[in-house]
Amino acid sequence: MSLVELKDIYKIYHMGDTEIHALDGISLTIEKGEFVAIVGQSGSGKSTCMNIIGCLDVPTRGQYLLNGKDISQYTDDELAEVRNKMLGFIFQQYNLLPKLTVLDNVALPLLYGGVKESEQKARAMEALKKVGLDSKAHNLPSQLSGGQQQRVSIARALAGDPSVILADEPTGALDSRTGREVMVFLQNLHKEGNTIVLITHDNSIAAQAKRIVRITDGRIVYDGPVEGDRIVATQDRAGE
Repeated sequence: MSLVELKDIYKIYHMGDTEIHALDGISLTIEKGEFVAIVGQSGSGKSTCMNIIGCLDVPTRGQYLLNGKDISQYTDDELAEVRNKMLGFIFQQYNLLPKLTVLDNVALPLLYGGVKESEQKARAMEALKKVGLDSKAHNLPSQLSGGQQQRVSIARALAGDPSVILADEPTGALDSRTGREVMVFLQNLHKEGNTIVLITHDNSIAAQAKRIVRITDGRIVYDGPVEGDRIVATQDRAGE
């Protein structure tokens, strides 16, 4: 049983009499423990794909199975519960609350998930240790560098022990050196057995995953190992 399975997924928006197919019949499976990059240019449909995998949006039609459960028709409350218990998110802009300490930021999803307070702190501190920031637990986000703030967001994603970690342009707000450090953290998480789905427009970032799914105009045009994607990526750039 695949961890993530999209079956003939469409996402259609209406602008007047015009239909916009953000996703145009995508089928995709992701197995437990994979490190997959979903890559494409702006407007390709990669972010829409991430939103559906992350239960932030629902398909117009098609079926989405997460760990064998069909969640295509879940209510908003049911999707919120899935996000909280099964998914961890790493965002480009960190999304840390400025008035909360680093520890409280990491513990926040556990609070929403109904985890008792003593366990919240213990799990949050353990997650901070994994990213080397336990010594900053009582700092505010403003007292950290950009790279450190992104590591806090990685810790927040880990604290809930998610089935899937979704990383949306995780290096987009960082300089190249710090971005490389964040990618090393993601690669190490994968080596520990975590399932990671990376969303990016950057071919060099995507190439650090183990498998690439390239989306163009709402359709998958390549799904396979990094080496085989190089020709497709070159063709994409030539067509821009």
